[in-house]
Amino acid sequence: MPDDQYYQYSLCSVPSWVIGSRAFNADPAPLSVHGVRSSHAHFFKLLDSLSSWEERARRFQDYIEVAFHLHQWRKNSNAGEHLSLKHSYLRFLRGWLFDSDSVEGAVLKGWVESRMGLSPTYHGGRIKGKESKEYLSYLADRMKGSSQTNGIFSQLDLLYEFVQYEMKRRAPDTTHITLFRGVHGFYDHDILEWDGKGKGVVRLNNLNSFTHDFERAWEFGTFIIEARVPVSKIFFDGAFLHAGILKGEEEVLVIGGEYDFSRRII
Repeated sequence: MPDDQYYQYSLCSVPSWVIGSRAFNADPAPLSVHGVRSSHAHFFKLLDSLSSWEERARRFQDYIEVAFHLHQWRKNSNAGEHLSLKHSYLRFLRGWLFDSDSVEGAVLKGWVESRMGLSPTYHGGRIKGKESKEYLSYLADRMKGSSQTNGIFSQLDLLYEFVQYEMKRRAPDTTHITLFRGVHGFYDHDILEWDGKGKGVVRLNNLNSFTHDFERAWEFGTFIIEARVPVSKIFFDGAFLHAGILKGEEEVLVIGGEYDFSRRII
């Protein structure tokens, strides 16, 4: 996708073309969606008083259910549980884990496009422009998913800010984390530079699945992309939610852009 179509308006203090650049990855800055921390200042003040990450994760889940009225959907019946999940950010994370090209996946990609200003480059196929059938399919899926869910982008805003808070709380001096992504079809990716020896530059989709576990990454492809990811571009890490709330806790969702990478082949 041409750059003028890839970069949109950012709701962060950093422009989208900077967020998506290699220069940002080399020397990252904190990212925050405008207004989220101030709107939920009392919640983040509460987190400051909690010493256990398990307790902070439970408080996050309790808070988001009340703030977005998810608890009103929860009754004693199975139908009530289903409706609660339908209106929860958890539905979209689970949908992504099952299929990143699903309706739920389109909503998560839509959040990145709306907040970070990075348009998707893949949704059921390579997106080659705003007029392509793949981009129109992505828009249809995004609208279908977001229109039927109570404040889903606002829920995802709070999820991102919570993950960023937690990472800063745990390791305040850490700026990058090395992550791994198992993939098939190496040249299906938007390779910008390639030295033929295992190193290059790739434009990743605006949201991507990675893992902390090198061995685990082999389960998802015939080769592995290894990347040094800025902490501020980690949208979600399953390990930050308390045990049992999601399966697949090894999964880390990374905001895209241009990344230096190393390729490893079996």
